[in-house]
Amino acid sequence: MKALILVGGEGTRLRPLTCNTPKAMVPVLNIPFLEHVIRHLQKHKVEDIFLAQGHLAQPIESYLGDGSQLGVRLSYVVEEIPLGTAGAIRYAERYLDEAFLAMNGDIFSDLDISAMMALHRERKAKVTIALTPVDDPTAYGLIETDEQSKILRFLEKPRWDEVTTNMINAGTYIIEPEVLAQIPPGRKVSIERETFPLILSQGESVYAYPCSMYWLDMGTPYKYFQLHRDLLAGKSSHYTPPSDRAVLTGSQCSLHPTARIGGPVLIGDSCTIGENVRLTGPVVIGTGCTILEDSIIEDSIIWHNVRIGPRSRVKTSIVADHSCLNPGSVLEEVVLGDNVTVAEGGKPEPGSTVWPGETVGHP
Repeated sequence: MKALILVGGEGTRLRPLTCNTPKAMVPVLNIPFLEHVIRHLQKHKVEDIFLAQGHLAQPIESYLGDGSQLGVRLSYVVEEIPLGTAGAIRYAERYLDEAFLAMNGDIFSDLDISAMMALHRERKAKVTIALTPVDDPTAYGLIETDEQSKILRFLEKPRWDEVTTNMINAGTYIIEPEVLAQIPPGRKVSIERETFPLILSQGESVYAYPCSMYWLDMGTPYKYFQLHRDLLAGKSSHYTPPSDRAVLTGSQCSLHPTARIGGPVLIGDSCTIGENVRLTGPVVIGTGCTILEDSIIEDSIIWHNVRIGPRSRVKTSIVADHSCLNPGSVLEEVVLGDNVTVAEGGKPEPGSTVWPGETVGHP
């Protein structure tokens, strides 16, 4: 089966983390998000994968190349202008000559793609849409079905008095190629709001594949945090925490014997953890980071090549690539973009975000 992954969005909800990093390349457990998605597809024998790109396209291709290192064949379809979810699929039409999988590029899921395709073929559906349950369906696209999982109605972001089910659009679809003719070419089109309701109104077979497996929309810093906490707790099949230890350390790391580390903690390659440093999980530290003496890191995500000066404190925060915290810095519920410098003794306001390249946090 072929797959088309929509990775052309600007990731506005994840800013400042996505100002210079494509959302698909944001690290999850120190591996780009998109690599996790592709590895999951490969497990289900999906080997021809097309990436619908737009914003910040080059870093993705530079990292993944032709996909051979992941056991797949990757091709890149770059939009000149944003075309929306359906428009991007129509733009890749020349590659999609059989039933194909289409998925939003910010969904982390354990979805059983093989079982979903089996249902699609059994029901002879034109479109099959994966559904997942959520506590609050008002922020998503609600989908009503009958007892045979045939879709009856779409309702985008309903009010609470309109909610009749907690099953929502999970952002993954199997689509027959003839459906593409229903998408106007060359303009922005929403598959959720325009294409699927149109197909349903024409009496075509549109089915749901309900799934209760792990699912998360990694669209905001809060959800990004939640994804790491869930993975480190073993809630997804994408990552199985080791049973024998709660701390995983990469190669060529230097950990001072006085450092106190309470898991779950994941430390990337070539890191230095200094004297009397305390790491209290869940914590993820990227490759090439230096955390100097008497610093405390808890419930935080540190990207790559970050320097944290002596006596610094980082709690429930995200620090992106190449940032530097000078001695005595304090971060609490702060999101730093890449290449940010926090002044000595600096204390950015809790809940604040800092854009790439800024110097902030004077005491």
